[in-house]
Amino acid sequence: MPVGRVTQVVDCRAAMGMGKGGGIAQRGTISECRYPDVIVVGMSPGRRHVTKPVCDITSALRREGIEYSISTLVLNAGSGVPPDARDIGGGVLGAYFGLTDTEIQQIEKHKVAILHHGNVRSHVVHKVRFMLQACDVKAVVVSQAPVDFEDFAKVGVKTALVMPPPDKIKTRGTVMAIVSGVTRGQTPSREKMAEVIHAVMRLIKTKE
Repeated sequence: MPVGRVTQVVDCRAAMGMGKGGGIAQRGTISECRYPDVIVVGMSPGRRHVTKPVCDITSALRREGIEYSISTLVLNAGSGVPPDARDIGGGVLGAYFGLTDTEIQQIEKHKVAILHHGNVRSHVVHKVRFMLQACDVKAVVVSQAPVDFEDFAKVGVKTALVMPPPDKIKTRGTVMAIVSGVTRGQTPSREKMAEVIHAVMRLIKTKE
């Protein structure tokens, strides 16, 4: 299907959309392009998480005419917190955040992963740690809550600017950039979108 000045082949979902707004990609599905360069990882579907801002980021990157492919993955278990997030404090109710072996393989095929994990600061930090423990990938973290490189380093996440002590490193992947202030459920501002695009382009050029 022609999109703008280039041709993109997109496999939108593993199964048909369900329920209200049946066109929305359902949990556990991936929109894949021919050449796996950048993947945008969204939380499980629901009124708060899909399709904004994940779809907006994906569309903006494609509209920029950037010469690489963008995939989108909606996690099967993207809500809640990881089972290893005991230091958040208090009891955890509901489902645990997690990754399947297939999702890990899908993410690791890409050069850069854009990780969107919502608005609760401690949840964002622990979800990113959990994902980068499993996935060896360069990550751009997008969140509504303000987070910084030190927040991630404190829990053992490798980052571009602050590294945990060698004996405290818990991740294979690395947080390379952070864009906070992206409101969950709303279209990101031009300024925030520009930050995401700049971070992705810089990482792609670095890896070439």
